[in-house]
Amino acid sequence: MESLLRWGIENSANANDGSNPPPAPRQDLDPGIIDMILGKSDAVLMKEDMAIAQDESQSESARIDALDHLEMLIEQIDNANNLEKLQMWTPLQKLIESAPTPELKMQALWVIGTALQNNPAAQDAYFSHDPLPVLTNFLTPSPFSTSQTRSKAIYALSGLLKHNAPAVEALSRSDVNGWERLREALQDPDLGVRRKALFLLSTLLIPSSDPSSSSASSSLSQPIHANSHAAALANPSRTDTSSPSLSALSTHGILPAVISALTSPVPSGPDGDVPGPDPDFEEKGLALLRTYALECNGQFKDGEKEALTRWFDEEKVKEGGGNGALAERWGLSKGEFDSLREKVTGA
Repeated sequence: MESLLRWGIENSANANDGSNPPPAPRQDLDPGIIDMILGKSDAVLMKEDMAIAQDESQSESARIDALDHLEMLIEQIDNANNLEKLQMWTPLQKLIESAPTPELKMQALWVIGTALQNNPAAQDAYFSHDPLPVLTNFLTPSPFSTSQTRSKAIYALSGLLKHNAPAVEALSRSDVNGWERLREALQDPDLGVRRKALFLLSTLLIPSSDPSSSSASSSLSQPIHANSHAAALANPSRTDTSSPSLSALSTHGILPAVISALTSPVPSGPDGDVPGPDPDFEEKGLALLRTYALECNGQFKDGEKEALTRWFDEEKVKEGGGNGALAERWGLSKGEFDSLREKVTGA
């Protein structure tokens, strides 16, 4: 024991006599190495994608690939909300306004539409940039508004307008002409664009839940925390797109345009050489008429009643069955179709 104590004292003295070198200071890891180990954050990747998308020295394919990757990232709602924090809405808007090719514009519209889906916070952030005049302008066919671009423009409009009454009301602005352009889209040369425009109109017409209901009142009594849906929770009436849409159906001639598109379909195709009705368009059109007549208690004018009654009768003969066969063809229950027909015929 005594020898062990002596050894400890001797070695302790040697450790404190300054003969041993001090430990080397720690060297921080290179950030590049950290990125290689952990991977870059989504925010960094989003910035890199946007930088490439804006860089006119990059090839078109590289810019499109960057936007495609950005679109994948903002499928995650937190990343979509980061578009505002990272100040990316302005460059995205500039891309759809001035990108040199329809393909680049289309890809930017795709990013915008995905970011807006079911995201009131993103809707408000983007709406503050007054995008409607540019978005609705895409609905008019032109060399820079191909069928694919028009389709993605409706996708972006859908994301902005759904459950967003302030944006829907802005469609009536003279510099937007949104309702007129959606009406014209019902006769777009591309059937896909027609279907999307009709589906959007039908969706906007669906009544939302009554803000004065007990569930809505209960939600208002609860504290509202900052999140993607805070705006909708704070003001439940903002989701009421049905009222302005119902008014627009008559004041902007959309209802007669829908009825005409159903009863006397315009040939489709780039050269207008594809005749005949489209079953998908018909189903979407009947869904709009059902919502208009049965859920919104909309009224048909005499000429509209005559056109629909004649069409119903003609299609019943073609179908070779009764109202049940037509209802099934158009995705309605027999009761829904019977009620709609009664509203049309008044019988």
